[in-house]
Amino acid sequence: MSEQDERARRHAERMARKKEVVDRKIAEAQEERGVFLVLTGNGKGKSSSGFGMAARALGHDMQVGIVQFIKGRFATGEEAFFKRQDNVQYHVMGEGYTWETQDRDKDGEAAREAWAHARDMLTDPAIDLVLLDELHIALKYGYLDVDEVVRDLTARPEMQHVITTGRAAPQALIDAADTVTELQVVKHAFQAGIKAQKGIEL
Repeated sequence: MSEQDERARRHAERMARKKEVVDRKIAEAQEERGVFLVLTGNGKGKSSSGFGMAARALGHDMQVGIVQFIKGRFATGEEAFFKRQDNVQYHVMGEGYTWETQDRDKDGEAAREAWAHARDMLTDPAIDLVLLDELHIALKYGYLDVDEVVRDLTARPEMQHVITTGRAAPQALIDAADTVTELQVVKHAFQAGIKAQKGIEL
């Protein structure tokens, strides 16, 4: 047997063992219910991942609800796209980044109004997936009560999926989540003086 044939044989054996493990785990995962995902960390891609899952849900003809916290004063590609989709309810908080507004009371009021929209979605069993973009920032600054948010999230319809995004997810949210992903920065174009680009950041 040649070295190449031996390498192919070993690879096939490894993949067969891996398939057994994966198949067993798939067979054991029988529970079916809505899942709660937290996307956090300082790296780029939290909102992008959340909106990607929203697009995936739409591909399955699911109903999607989206509430954007913090980013309201800036036109974004995701808002322009998702507002054109039939199966989407979309609400933007409307006040923009906290360092732009510099008004804690106004930001808090806007966040509470946005959460009222989110709560409506979280009590509607017809909505299959709810994306709460940049929710973590509103929690970090104390615009919303973390315990109240967790209660609303855990009381949602059984089959409803929820995604929350933003830096500094509070521990209570992480504890309540089914899946938590932390994105870290390796490099970012902005650090090299490249401004935010349409289709990438906007």
